[in-house]
Formats: sequence, structure tokens, C-alpha cells
Amino acid sequence: MTFQYSDASAIEALRRKGYKATPQRIAICRFALNSRGHPTAQQVYDQVKKIHPTVSLATVYKALEVLKNLDLIQEINLPQGQARFDSYMKPHINLICLQCGNIVDYDETTAIEETRKVAAAAKFKPKGQRIDIFGICKKCSIPRKQDNHNTR
Repeated sequence: MTFQYSDASAIEALRRKGYKATPQRIAICRFALNSRGHPTAQQVYDQVKKIHPTVSLATVYKALEVLKNLDLIQEINLPQGQARFDSYMKPHINLICLQCGNIVDYDETTAIEETRKVAAAAKFKPKGQRIDIFGICKKCSIPRKQDNHNTR
């Protein structure tokens, strides 16, 4: 799943809906749309601040909201309370670890096709689709070796 969203396409999407394509907003788009790591707003802010030191966290939140309104990203709300942002907009499954917070995109055509069948049978017109599976990832489920030192 390699995906590169160009600055030109971000600018075009912004302008088409009447949004200004400011340098800060373009930098936010560049990072948020090309990140496969499902970043938080803080992570987007930290990256963009390296290039645009005057950017504010509020600007990042507003730009992420614009990207959501343009259907270029979706927000994943985790049980721990911190929202993450996903730019992979094709139907897929998010495997979300409840321990480390890692999110993995998983393309499973059978599950996606089944959800389409359910929607069609119910005469339901979906506007989007996302399946989140919460659990414990392989890395977190491996037992750690106990420290054999005596503590007295």
C-alpha cells in the first residue's frame, strides 16, 4: 500500500472547495495525507513545526478538519481517547492494538465484499466504510522475560 499524495493534488482539492492553500496548510496536507502511521494531531504538528516554526496546534486541528470535510482523511477515535488520522480511504480493516496503540491497515476483500452485500440487501447506500478490530498485536502479546534479580 504505497501512496503518495502530491502537493498539487492537495492544493487542487483545497481550492475546489474554496479553501486557501497556505504554505502551512499544504505542509499539513503533505504529512497527513502521506503518512501510513495513522498520526495524531500532535504528531502532525511536531513534523510541520520543523518546517513552519510559527504553525499552531489549532491550525493543525483546523486543517485536519478540512481534510476530513474533503473526505481525504478519516478520524479514528481510540478507546484511550486520542484521535488518529487515516488517509487510506479505500475500504479496509484497521487492526488497532489496545496496548501500544499501533494501527495496521489490512485489506481483506472477503470482509469488504460482505459489508457491501449487507448494505445492498438492506437497500442502504453507504457513504463510507471502515471496520476497526481492537485487540492486542503480536508484539504486545509476546510475554516479556521476567527479571530474575532478587529485590529485597
